[in-house]
Amino acid sequence: MAKQDDPINEIEEEDLDEDEQEEEEDDDDFEEEEEENPNPNPQLDKAKMEKVFHKISTERVPLRVHDVIIKGNTKTKDSLIESQVETLKSATSVQELLQAASVANARLQKLEIFDSVNITLDSGPSELPGTTNVVVEVVESRNPLTGDIGIFTKPEARSWSIEGSLKLKNLFGYGDLWDGSLSYGWDQASEISAGVSLPRFVRLVTPVTARISLLSQDWLKFSSYKEQALGLSLGLLSTKHHDLAYNFSWRTLTDPSQMASKSIRRQLGHGLLSHLNYTFKIDKRNSPVRPTSGFAFVARSQIGGIFPDYRSLRFVRQVCGYPMRKDTLLCTHIFWC
Repeated sequence: MAKQDDPINEIEEEDLDEDEQEEEEDDDDFEEEEEENPNPNPQLDKAKMEKVFHKISTERVPLRVHDVIIKGNTKTKDSLIESQVETLKSATSVQELLQAASVANARLQKLEIFDSVNITLDSGPSELPGTTNVVVEVVESRNPLTGDIGIFTKPEARSWSIEGSLKLKNLFGYGDLWDGSLSYGWDQASEISAGVSLPRFVRLVTPVTARISLLSQDWLKFSSYKEQALGLSLGLLSTKHHDLAYNFSWRTLTDPSQMASKSIRRQLGHGLLSHLNYTFKIDKRNSPVRPTSGFAFVARSQIGGIFPDYRSLRFVRQVCGYPMRKDTLLCTHIFWC
């Protein structure tokens, strides 16, 4: 039996098709209006932003970090970057987070292995209100090897020297800095040295440095002796206000002219020089180059002869300084031997 067509159903279907076409046309028109006017009320958005900034500047806005996302590092280890930005995780408000982000940015720039550092705050998961994701985006140095060379003169001493240095950055991805330097002075002193600096070593949270050097000095024109020293320097502690380093060297004094004084002759031959250096520093100046307010103070303590050998020179030296300009230091020395 053939099925008869229902005219009512046909009319309803035609009406539905026309309604759907009209709705699609309305949606297209609405999308075109949105594209033409992406910001229909800029004054309202500006007012909202001003309200947000006013609230941040006058009130404490609770906010905590959900996750720290690191981008852009291809060679640098994530653990190194995380150690420099770990203060972000302890922030509990927007104000504390902005301050911690500024400090973290400065720490990453201080490593000298990034061309640029950018820290942004992104919204956290929707199911965790009051949280944010911190995105740390870095750009590693394009040229990890840098060097310089120069010729320097000292008119008052009538001498000149040629100096050069090479620096290799982030060789193993731990923020390590390898450098070597060479200095050759005519009729005076020559030095060759190599060193490495690590921002973190094992569980130590402070930078560690090590340097080995070979120094040769010719004092025949002044005191009729020559000095050669092979030294090792270890930086044990380095913080904002404190520095601690240990220096050890094997020194050899010779008298080719046989005209040195008796005090020099008593020191001829081999000897050990070892001393521990401690530096305490405070700098509250508004500028290290041209300060107009604030103060600065530097105190250096040096203890020599801590190596258990009778040939090592024993002394205590205390130096207190007041930095006047970038390269000028007003000092007071106290020396015991």
